[in-house]
Amino acid sequence: MATLDLTEPEFAGVIENNKIVILDFWAEWCGPCKAYGPVYERVSNEFDDVIFAKINTEEEPQLGRMFNIRSIPTTIAFKEQIGVFMQPGALPEDALRDLVVMLKDLDMDEVRQEMESMKAEDSE
Repeated sequence: MATLDLTEPEFAGVIENNKIVILDFWAEWCGPCKAYGPVYERVSNEFDDVIFAKINTEEEPQLGRMFNIRSIPTTIAFKEQIGVFMQPGALPEDALRDLVVMLKDLDMDEVRQEMESMKAEDSE
């Protein structure tokens, strides 16, 4: 599946209506972003059941601020509407593939339980 160019108005709907979403924050002037783009595109074509979206930080600065993006490219992954991965820098092709496999295997009940215990500890 080809990557989506994601804008702020579509953002919430894409996250809410898809099980796994991987985001690439990038900019036109960024050399590492240009190198990462074809890798990201190739891997996106291997996984029809995962949404791969690109967010241009120059055109969508509010999304960059929402995620406190300080370095591009930055890859962020959501599963079942929960952010579960964020890493600045271009991922090697095999690492991006491994990320998708890890996301598919990730037990979200465990993640939600962990979030609840962390929230309980913070409120004590």
